[in-house]
This record gives sequence, structure tokens and C-alpha cells, in this order.
Amino acid sequence: MKAFIVLQALVAASTAFPLDAILDARAGVRGLLNQYTQLTGSFFGIPASIGSLPSHVVNTNDQHTLSWTDDNRVFIQEGDIVYEQIRYPEHPQYQLRVRSPELCDPTVKQYSGYLDVLDGTHSLFFWFFEARESPKTAPLILWLNGGPGCSSSTGLLFELGPCSVADEGHNTTWNKHSWNKNANIIFLDQPVGVGYSYSSDGSTINTTPVAAVDVWAFLELFLARFSKYSKVPFHIAAESYGGTYAPNIASVIHKKNKEFSLAPSPGRPKINLSSVILANGLTEPYTQFGKVAEYACEGPYPVWDDPNGPECTSLRGKTPTCQRLINACYNYDSRFTCVPAALYCWSQLYGSFQQMGLNPYDVRRACDREKDGPLCYKQMEWIDVYLNTPEIKKELGVNPSIEFQSCNMNVNQAFMAQGDGMHNSAALLPDLLADGIRLLVYAGNADFMCNFIGNEAWMEALDSPLQREFLETKSANWVTSKYGKLAGKVRSAGGDGFTAGNYTFVEVFEAGHMVPYDQPEAALDLIEHWIANTPLTFQ
Repeated sequence: MKAFIVLQALVAASTAFPLDAILDARAGVRGLLNQYTQLTGSFFGIPASIGSLPSHVVNTNDQHTLSWTDDNRVFIQEGDIVYEQIRYPEHPQYQLRVRSPELCDPTVKQYSGYLDVLDGTHSLFFWFFEARESPKTAPLILWLNGGPGCSSSTGLLFELGPCSVADEGHNTTWNKHSWNKNANIIFLDQPVGVGYSYSSDGSTINTTPVAAVDVWAFLELFLARFSKYSKVPFHIAAESYGGTYAPNIASVIHKKNKEFSLAPSPGRPKINLSSVILANGLTEPYTQFGKVAEYACEGPYPVWDDPNGPECTSLRGKTPTCQRLINACYNYDSRFTCVPAALYCWSQLYGSFQQMGLNPYDVRRACDREKDGPLCYKQMEWIDVYLNTPEIKKELGVNPSIEFQSCNMNVNQAFMAQGDGMHNSAALLPDLLADGIRLLVYAGNADFMCNFIGNEAWMEALDSPLQREFLETKSANWVTSKYGKLAGKVRSAGGDGFTAGNYTFVEVFEAGHMVPYDQPEAALDLIEHWIANTPLTFQ
């Protein structure tokens, strides 16, 4: 939800950007962005001043650092915080700082800290939890929320992590449906400026392909320090705008693995990329935007009762223009084509929804922002309270001067200025599929923002080795293994019916944008079967 905050900001522009203005090159992309950030009012609680929110900037020159060696391990102290320092010859421009906090789930080993770029420009925060069961052999999952600009602490503390934020941010509670039941899991705040991640000079990263390289470097250093996890399968799981992040990160890992197989480096850890998991994501905008009207007017929870009424007729009429703009972005790959596509499509196809008084992440629910918070879930504000507690920061190894923000709008605007989210990230997936890397796409069927119809449609359209089989396969009703509850519909290709499949789409019933929050038992059942590569239970 916060994981796709860019959508909300763009929809706020719905009355400010007629198509001729968007396409007027004389206005320039920056001019459009400046106008957009000056709009009065708000949409889904996003203030008009979003462009002025500060980046996370830490003056590293003010930090007094000590270092020493103990048992062949190097430790450093910054202020009163002690970290283990890891450097790796294959990545001389990076270092890893690691601590062992005792928060959230003290029954398992956990590590937190930073990946530092040694030119001093930026540092990425991570928080890792071992599996509750068989951590030595359990798979490794990297979880990412989206935005762009939103912290993966949303996933940790609100969806699938070992604990859930409680008591208005003053406590946490045990999560029995945590994904670390049978998986080791990393929550990473990326790119720079997101969550606890920070920059020493105010710089930001503004495209997903560039951000993906930092994530790959982080994984290499993490596995160099914790080599036992390099021997288990690795899965990237990403939600919302993570549908753009994850294919790019997986593509970098896959290409690097191929390079290293041709020129092996002794002792270099391998990232055993096994699958990509996309959760209610934006991955292939052309097809997904093409299904907004169908979902809003003919989906399981119609936003408008009359599919032939004025609202639905208007949405259908605007869809071809949106798709033409996205197609221009695909063809020319320029911010002068991609930014107009983003501005038009989000504002024109989503703008009328803001008048409905509904939760965009779960259309079954009304949203009273005074009662439920600006993003329709009061718990989201609790995350900021919890992670800005001085004792929590110190335990995690976070500089006390950093103010945690669930979403950083400077990062968001930097990506928007490039039209980053309008690129076709699905185009990166066929090469991975051809080499046996599996793909799971799941989507709650009550989510308006990244609806399940659009997600299934782009999987049908993707020219992949498994496309024909997928098109010929019918959906099957899935029931949870423990209680036999009807949980959704599954459509899968590859695996000959004896595995979880190689190319699998899941519609999750009675769930919105954040499936692990709405249907925790079903989400855990799905993930446990997927990472074990065993078939779900069908009705």
C-alpha cells in the first residue's frame, strides 16, 4: 500500500494535466513535475508538499569511528554503536556493517546493518531473520516493498515478518504466520533514501536498473559473510512497485551468474537464484492499464454498479490513449515519452476513484482517513512511531539523527522524473524462465491499484517458453493445506503437475493489495509450497 505511493501522488494530478499539456514538449518534464508537486489538496492523504520532504542525509564527518580486530573479525564503533565490518575483494567499493539485535523475534538469529558505498555517497539498511525451523537448509528470501521510495519494514511489521507492530507503535506482537517459519528472510530498504537507508550528500538513485546493481552487491557481501546461505535456494519476493524492481534485480543476478560461470572466482559465493515472486505488482504497464476499466466495472467487487454507465464508458474511452503513450515509452525509452505516459494513465484511469470513499488497496472497505489514517490503515502510522523510537534505532545500529519515514517522496519524485514505472519489466523474464528460474505472480482480488485481472493478462501475453502451455491451462481451485479453506484460483505451466510449477499465477480470494495481511494463512501456505516446489492442494 505505502508500497505504491507513487500512484496516489500521480492521481492527485488528475485535473491539472490535460493531454495536450502533457504532450507539449515546451513545458518540459521538470516543469510538469514542479506543477504536480504544487497541486493543492491531497489524494489518499498525500499532502501537496510531498516534493519538499527531506531525504535521509547523515553527516558522516561528524561520526567518530574506532576499529579493532577480534578472532579474525574486524569491528568498528561509530558513536556508541558497534558493528562487525565486512569487506570483500570482489567489491572493493562496498562494505557491510552488521549487528545482532534482539528485537521482534528473539527466538531466532537476526542481523541488521548497512551496505555502504565507500565513496561515501550512500548506505542501504537491512534486517535479516533466520528461519524458525531448519535454518541451515531453509531457502533464503529477499523481500522488497515498492513505492518507489517505500520501506520494506511495511512487509516486516505489517504483513509477513516475524512480528507485527501493535499498541500504536509502542510494541510488537508475535506473528505465527511469518514467512520465516520455513525460510531465512532479508528485508532491505532500497534504493538510497528509503526507510533507514541514507545518503551522506543528499544524492538519490532514480532508475530501477541502477538500483538493482546495489542490491546485487549487497547480496554478494551478505553471502560472503554468511556463506551457509549461499548453499540454499534464493528467491526474490517483491510487492507493488516491486513488480518493477524484482525482474530487474533478478536479471542482474542471472547475468552475473552466467559471467562468473565462464570465469570462476575461487571462494566467491553464488546467489542460487531459484525464483521470482511478484505480489500485486506493476510489471507490464501496457497490459495492466488496459485492464483497469474491466476490473473497476466488471470485476468481483465492481467500483461502479453499471458497467455501461458514464464512469465506465469514460474509463474505456481513455484506455487507448493511455496505451499509446505507454507504447511510445516502450519504443523510445525516454523520460520525454515515459513521464507523460505515467501522468496521463494514472490521473485519467484512476482519478475518478478518489471520489468513491473506498480503500484503493481493498475495494471491499470504506476508508475514513481521519479514523483509519491517510493511507486507510492506522497501523501504517504505527510503523513510523516504532522505528523512530531511540532504543529501537540503537539496537538496530541506526544513527539517531535518521528520522524513519515509511515513504520518501524525494526518492519517489526522482524515479517519476525518469518515467521509471512505465517500462516493461516483464520483458526481462523470458531469459530467466528459459534457464529454469521459476516465476510466481499472486494478487489479491480486492486490490484496485494493481488488479489481479491485469496481472494474469500480462502473463498470458508474455512471449515466454511456457506461454503456450499457460494459455492452454485452466484455473483450479486452491484450498489451504491445514484447514482446507478455499483460498483462490491457480493457473500454472511447467512441472508436469508434480511441482508448484515454473510459471504460476494465483488469484487470492478475499484479499487486497497486501495479501499476507488480509489472508495470512493462505499467503503462508502458498509461499511454503512454492519455495519447497511442491503442488498446492486443490479442490
